[in-house]
Amino acid sequence: MSLSIIGFLTILIIVVLLISNKVTPIVAMVLVPLIGALIAGFGFSEIGDFFTEGALTVIEVAIMFIFAILFFGVMQDAGLFDPLIQNMIRLTRGNVITVSIGTVFVAAIAHLDGSGASTFLITIPALLPLYKHLKMNPYLLLLLIGGSASIMNMVPWAGPLGRTASVLNMDVTELWRPLIPIQISGLVLMIALAAFLGVMEKRRISKHYGLVSAKESAAAIERINGDSSSAKDEESLTRPKLLWVNAILFLAVIGVLVWGIIPAGFAFMIGLSIALPLNYPNMKQQSERIRSHAPGALMMATIILAAGSFLGILTGTGMLNSIAEDLVTIIPAFIAPYLHLIIGFFGVPFDLLLSTDAYYFALLPVVDQIATGFGIESLSTAYSMVIGNIVGTFVSPFSPALWLALGLAGLEMGKHIRYSLLWMWGLSIVLLIIAVLIGVIAV
Repeated sequence: MSLSIIGFLTILIIVVLLISNKVTPIVAMVLVPLIGALIAGFGFSEIGDFFTEGALTVIEVAIMFIFAILFFGVMQDAGLFDPLIQNMIRLTRGNVITVSIGTVFVAAIAHLDGSGASTFLITIPALLPLYKHLKMNPYLLLLLIGGSASIMNMVPWAGPLGRTASVLNMDVTELWRPLIPIQISGLVLMIALAAFLGVMEKRRISKHYGLVSAKESAAAIERINGDSSSAKDEESLTRPKLLWVNAILFLAVIGVLVWGIIPAGFAFMIGLSIALPLNYPNMKQQSERIRSHAPGALMMATIILAAGSFLGILTGTGMLNSIAEDLVTIIPAFIAPYLHLIIGFFGVPFDLLLSTDAYYFALLPVVDQIATGFGIESLSTAYSMVIGNIVGTFVSPFSPALWLALGLAGLEMGKHIRYSLLWMWGLSIVLLIIAVLIGVIAV
């Protein structure tokens, strides 16, 4: 029981530190487990072995993150996604419903790099003027971008699946493949939600402001696209003449990932090695592109490695097993076999209480240990928690990218949560049901 208490307090302190934003995840996940292991009576030599074992389990995920972020950063610098976004804006032609639906597609395309910050930087400046012109609610814009980006956030090079893969000690692309139908279902549901909310928004606008003429809308859209194109023309980084070559390279890398013929990190490493000289023949430019995106890549990699240390120590000391064994004796027998579904059901509200790191690195291992004791496979537990939680990624006040989005759009966190929370929670519950029905999650 003493080992369980130390392990529980270790996890609790880490969660509190992550929620309070007093320290970075690296500090919390390295120092707290170290102190906990020392208190439990383990020596530095043993703890060093635990660290080594834990780090080895996540090293491939860390490598993948570094080169995936660099690769997608170079693709964005080269302007690969710009024509898609601009054409989507033009195709909406000022119809409130099609603008809402188009927002889902634009956000999904923009979030292919798995970075919430870049998604908001691309989409909000491009779409906010159109929303203002049509007198559409800017909170609807944030809901649709955030929801669509959250669905796309299931890609293996985004944060949640990388964290989950490091906890389960498995290849992140193998973890991702069964989620592809869930992503497709999620985007279809987002389109349906966008259409419904677009109809409601159109009625609200008609009631309060009357209708904006099609001619005025078309003129505004052309002006918005013209301004965007002029800005891009001035950017020396874009490579419009290499658009199709970059598109082929991008699809080839994604195809190799889905195929699984080589490790994901190696695929992105090859893709980056081709993309850099292809778009920027000068070595100085190549180095500048790497330096530009290196902070984000290294930050994510260091968090993953710190998580490996944390999980290695908690597993090696036996704390996780001890916590699970003791909790099994406390939890009512009729609840425990469904614990993974219960946690998944409340995944979006958990976003208001826990940071992403706390949810995946502190809560997931404990729930997995308990569920395993009742015959539930680790994958089912992981999928339930990922699907139930991920849709609420950009409703959480613990998401730095969301604060960036609020700043760009001039909106308030409280109003955004009130506007988006129930819609995103409902979407996550429907996706959980779909996952159970198609067998991704075992009951």
